[in-house]
Amino acid sequence: MKIWQSINLFTILLSPLSLLFFLISALRKWLYSKRIIKTYRSPVPVLVVGNISVGGNGKTPTVIWLVEQLQQRGIKVGVISRGYGGTNKIFPQLVTAKSLPVEMGDEPVLIAQRTQAPVAISPNRQQSIELLLSQYDLDLIITDDGLQHYALERDMEWVVIDGERRFGNGFLLPAGGLRELPNRLNSVQAVICNGGIAKNNEQLMTLQPDDAINLKTREKKPLTQFYGKPCIAFAGIGYPPRFFNMLHDLGIKLNESHSFADHQSYTAESIQEISQPNIPLLMTEKDAVKCLAFAQDNWWYIPVSAKLSNESTVYLLDPILKLLGKQYE
Repeated sequence: MKIWQSINLFTILLSPLSLLFFLISALRKWLYSKRIIKTYRSPVPVLVVGNISVGGNGKTPTVIWLVEQLQQRGIKVGVISRGYGGTNKIFPQLVTAKSLPVEMGDEPVLIAQRTQAPVAISPNRQQSIELLLSQYDLDLIITDDGLQHYALERDMEWVVIDGERRFGNGFLLPAGGLRELPNRLNSVQAVICNGGIAKNNEQLMTLQPDDAINLKTREKKPLTQFYGKPCIAFAGIGYPPRFFNMLHDLGIKLNESHSFADHQSYTAESIQEISQPNIPLLMTEKDAVKCLAFAQDNWWYIPVSAKLSNESTVYLLDPILKLLGKQYE
């Protein structure tokens, strides 16, 4: 939310509620740390990829990158997620590449499609882990989000931050967009900066687009073929302007851009309202998984992949491999 990017009268009026949020969160964390509230320790190591702010910071591309990197090194990885945005009410559930995003949530299905890794969803992370371990022999569990889910003990924590928006006005919810204060970063194993300029203790990650893919025919088309042509774009992600800015930086002219809520459910009618015949409609891969069933010939999605330097890759993977008794290669 734009209002969280600055200090204004509205955020000042909400600041007492932010103080209350801080006190409740701190008490809850302390109760878990002292085992006054029961916690769960997984039989296999757990790595949390989360954030300290609301909105899209790039967690899911980070998880996909991490899973793929570990798979290349022979590590058997499972992923758990809350399954936010899905209509499914029966937990835990295994998610596959063929699962319906409207039921299981767009991000878990996207992770399953991109990595082919075992994925399970449940608001109760213990249930998801137990389900995965009952079906698969795994070396590591990665949880997509859940940094503040202190009922789950974890071996490592990564935090992904938006390198452009950073921490907004610095206030906790609801006066700002923070779930925890920035000093929380001092206790995690890695801070990944998505775009912008990384600070000394951060690993810079960029999201690089690939060829556009037609939802209906699966045809691939270089993005250069959209240059100078009128296009329409929409995004239902945590921070839609990131997608539109990427298209602009690539030289793609947008006649219209439409923002939807994160995890937005779509219908054929809702997308056809913004679509125009013979004009390419561009969307994110996360949106595409929810539009495949009613895709039109002029609908395209642009997949992005996380890219990190060799130095950052070694920095991030080496502790994980050592935890698992392996060496970086």
